[in-house]
This record gives sequence, structure tokens and C-alpha cells, in this order.
Amino acid sequence: MSQSPSPARTHVLRVAASALALGLALAACSSGSPEGTEPSASGSSGPVDGGDLVFAIGNDPISLNPSGTGSGNDTLYVTRQLVDSLLWQDPADGSLEPWLATGWSSNDDATEHTFTLRDDVTFSDGTPLTAESVKATFDDIVAAGAKSSAAPSFVGYTGTTVVDEHTVTVAFGTPNAAFPQAVSTVALGVVAASTIAVPFDDRADGAAVVGTGPFVLDHYTKDTETVLEARDDYAWAPEARTDAGAPHVDSVTFQVAPEASVRTGSLTSGQVQVIGGVQPTDIATLEQSGFPLVHRANPGITFGLTFNGASTLGSDPAVREAIGLAIDPTEVRDTALTDGFAVATSVLASTTPGVADVSEHLDSDPAKAAEVLEDAGWEKGADGIYAKDGVRLAPTLVWITNFSPNQTSVELLQAELKAVGIDVTLWSGAVPDFQAKLKSGEFDLVWGNLSRADGDVLRTQYSTAATNYYRIDDPELEGLLQEQLATSDPAARDAVLAEAQERLVSQHWVLPVHELTTYLGLSPDVHGVELGADSRLDQLTTAWLD
Repeated sequence: MSQSPSPARTHVLRVAASALALGLALAACSSGSPEGTEPSASGSSGPVDGGDLVFAIGNDPISLNPSGTGSGNDTLYVTRQLVDSLLWQDPADGSLEPWLATGWSSNDDATEHTFTLRDDVTFSDGTPLTAESVKATFDDIVAAGAKSSAAPSFVGYTGTTVVDEHTVTVAFGTPNAAFPQAVSTVALGVVAASTIAVPFDDRADGAAVVGTGPFVLDHYTKDTETVLEARDDYAWAPEARTDAGAPHVDSVTFQVAPEASVRTGSLTSGQVQVIGGVQPTDIATLEQSGFPLVHRANPGITFGLTFNGASTLGSDPAVREAIGLAIDPTEVRDTALTDGFAVATSVLASTTPGVADVSEHLDSDPAKAAEVLEDAGWEKGADGIYAKDGVRLAPTLVWITNFSPNQTSVELLQAELKAVGIDVTLWSGAVPDFQAKLKSGEFDLVWGNLSRADGDVLRTQYSTAATNYYRIDDPELEGLLQEQLATSDPAARDAVLAEAQERLVSQHWVLPVHELTTYLGLSPDVHGVELGADSRLDQLTTAWLD
């Protein structure tokens, strides 16, 4: 074993510089400031303490349990403020840096990962962070199973051993090369014993959530707001960040405003100081009006269509291929977004470790789509829609409004497919209803994405041994997804990930369309708001108000 964070071992945990350089080049640069940071204020004398920050988000968090299942980015914006992680991933280069852990190491086959903890950290209830805290948190996640969003990171978990008060070893029965990056995520944030004592299902309202983070919950009102108060004694933010002390602001209020136009109006009228989910049509307007933008291309799975491998239509290779040929990703991007959002060249976004360009398998050819269907025995009916064996080619596509341009995108996809003879039914609902739909399998196609700064996101989404929402029956793909997890050498792992991406796209299980770029809009008197390596809101210890 070789001790991290020395370069010899953190190569397992770092993004290849060339991939990151490509991703950064493709990302939108609307303000000319470094990605993920707020443009510098001219004449500013430095951070000012005090004030209350109001941040408008598009969705209710649903669950403030860090390892629970919430509503995506908006949930993570809130929970990131409550809990810290063992490691911090630097958005500049993808490297993993110390946080609650001062050092870490992995054995040669990535079945054991040892973390040495700081000895000066306390939870918000005053109890100290110890190795037992980490063990209890991880065991709790594993016990929760599918209820926890972090469960896929613990595949093969055999237990966490408390070596001493400030050292833990996390062990797996099979290699888990992605685990060190996983511990930098919110879902694996460490919680106190008092939180573990409360049943997992009873933690959603946040009252039981006790973390070591820089903020604590004041109150949560469903569909209205979540109010957090700053901890005066917080002093252990990652040293690699610009500010390791207590928050400058006194409080943060996350207000729920589902309509993007309402969020933008609230910002320009001074009712809020930060907004998430800036719609593409507002980007130029805000910038030209003097409202700074924080932006970063999201790593992880691009926006696109994924088939349900267990549905009649989703399991049909000809149908999958035809739908892929019938859609035009560039037209979707140009209609629904701006050129700040890259057209996808893979199922993984350009800022993701292990990304590979598989665009040679991404063709747009409606005429060929018709040929593929007809060669497979599909015939057009009098209504212009293909049918076979009495079944109309009318797939159900499910989606949610967690990103404002989604409706434009799916409606355009619907029109493109209708022009070929495929009659898509669109279904949308609230996040809990959408999640229930995925679990039940009552769909043929899903429109969506998932941000994570590691190529293992492919396994957590598409492996039959993980969430298995997509029920993809492809042994070759499954083997690749498991192989990359067992490969500790970064170059070899990237090669396996490249094969997995090619398999997903060439077999038309996933039809990538466009990347996501996160945009936050700021009032001119707000500074220090940053996006992390996952392109989600980092901790607001650095934020301050004029």
C-alpha cells in the first residue's frame, strides 16, 4: 500500500489532463471568468461577514437526508451545506484532496481503502468526528439498500473496520476502484450517531440530520423554503479551497420557485440574490444587464434517451436503432438551448473522467430509420404510424421538469419521430411520480441525465446489479461495467469505460443528445459562489455579500 495523497496512488483518483482540457474547452464561457466561479468584483476589498443569502431553486428538495433520494441538483445544493465528505474533488483538475480525511491509501487491487481522519472536527451537536462515525454512516447506507442514493457505490461491501479512533479501512469483496471518488460526494457525507439512531425513512425533513458541515437546519417547509444557519465554529473546509473558515453569511434560504422565469424575475427585481437553473434564453439577458453568471459543463451522463430493455418496444433492436436515426441532436440543441451546451459525442459528457468520443455511432438519417423499421417487418398504417403484429409503434417517453428546456427538447423529439412514423406519447409528473414510474417499468424511453465526476456513473445507472431502472439485458455491457470497477490502473480503466460507452451507443441502449452546462445567476453584490467538480453548488463558506 502506498499512502495518498501522493501522486503514485492518486493517479487512480485523478482525471486525465487531456480529457479535462477537452471538456473545459467545450464548456460555455459566457462571462470570461474561470468555470464554476463568480466573476471577480472590480475594486472589491475582500470578503465581508454577515448578511442573509436568498437562493431560488426550481424543485423542493424532497429529502434532506444526504444519502436519501431527493429531487436531484436542488436537493444536493442544500444537503452539501449540511455534511462534509472524507475527500474533496478539485474541479480544476479532477484530483482528490484531503477534507475530513487527512490522507488515504488503496491496496493494489482496490478492495481496501484506508482513511486517516482529522482530530479536530465536531458535528453540529457538539460530538466529535471519529472513525466510528464513518463506519456507522457507511453501514447505515448499506443497510438502507435501494432507499439510499449512495447504495450503488458500495457494491461488494464487506464492512468498515475501525483501526483506531481516527483511522478506518473500508473493505470490498470485489475491487472498487471508484470508491475514493465516491466518498467525495454528498451522498457519502458523514453524519452523527444521533442521525443514525433515527430510522432512515424518518430523516427526510432534515430534523434528524446532524453533520459536520458549515450550516445547520433552521427549518424546512415543503414546497416553500429551506432555511440554514451558519456555524460559527466551522474550521475544516478543504485546504485546497480558497476559504477554510466559517461561513461569511449568517444564513442561507433556499426558496422553491418552479418557474424559471419567476426565478429570473426574482433575481432582477432584488427579491433573491442567487438563482439556479438559469434558462438558456435568459443567459445573455442577465449578463448584459450586469448579473454575473457562474457556469460549468456537467460531468456524468449527458441528456438523452435511454430505453427500457424490458418493454416490448425498448427490447426491439430495430426500434432502438430507428429512433436513434430519426432524431437530430444538433437541431434539439439549437432549438432548446444555446451553443453553450455542447452536442453530445458520447453517453458521458466531455468533463467526465474516462470520456470517449463515440460519435461515429451517432447518425441522424430519417430515411434510413424508415428502412430499418421496414426491414424488420414494420408497416405504416393509414394514419402514417408504423405497426407490427397489431402493435402500433407508439412508445411512452417519460421526463421531468428539473431543467427548464426539457419540455422543448422532448416535444421536438416527439415531432422528429412523428415525421418518421413513430407516435411518441409524452408523460411527465412530479419527481416522486417519475421515480415511481421508473421503478414500475411503465415506460419505453426516459429523457434525462445524471451528473457525477467519475465514469463509474455508467455502472450505477445501467448495471442490472445497481438501480436497474432500465432493465438492460446485455451481458457484454454488464461485464464491461463491472470490469472498469475492478481496474485500478487509470489508463486501463479508461479503456474499459470507452468500450462500455461504445456498447451503450452502438447497441442504441442510450441515445445521447446534448451536454448540460450548469448556470447560476447572481446579484452583483454576491461573491464567492462556486460550483464543484460535479458542477453542483459547492459549500457556501466562500460566499459573501457586499
